Amino acid sequence: MDPITRIHSRTLVLPATDIDTDQIIPARFLTTTARAGLGRHAFEDWRYDADGTPTAHVLNQLDPGDHRILVGGHNFGCGSSREHAPWALLDYGFRAVISTGIADIFTANSLKNGLLPVVVDEPAHRWLLDNPGAEIDIDLEACVVRLPGDREVAFHIEPFARYCLLQGIDQLGFLLAKNDEIAAFERQAGPDVSAATNPN
Repeated sequence: MDPITRIHSRTLVLPATDIDTDQIIPARFLTTTARAGLGRHAFEDWRYDADGTPTAHVLNQLDPGDHRILVGGHNFGCGSSREHAPWALLDYGFRAVISTGIADIFTANSLKNGLLPVVVDEPAHRWLLDNPGAEIDIDLEACVVRLPGDREVAFHIEPFARYCLLQGIDQLGFLLAKNDEIAAFERQAGPDVSAATNPN
């Protein structure tokens, strides 16, 4: 994962409430464990007709490289627990999702994979919905969203998840980075602890 300290981008606004994971990545695309390529199927049923013809949806009108922050309606990411949903959004080009409410399982999957879920208050959310394409700044170090006019909106993120995102590592990467310390502890603690932590 690439480290995240600050995301500066225009927003892409999807104002619908209860955008679920099946809308983000339909179930028929869950046959792979590879992340690459899932972005072309993100919001597939919104972006294409049944015969594959692109629709006039905003997702087909804007360059994802210029709109890396997705602003969604309340209760974003509800539905099933599929990890493919944040994979698809990341592969499409998003680095962060902002809403007044983001589903817990979607939040957990996003944090593990390098997609930053940001929950803001209602006034800030309303401003973002009313100003699609606004150029904003998400500062993960300070945990604030900076809106035009020097307005700052604080957000909360679980400290360990924040640390991992800032470092560009997942939970496994964090543990692997501590391998020398774990080995030293095992040597100091003796054979009983070593056997317990290495059962094979």
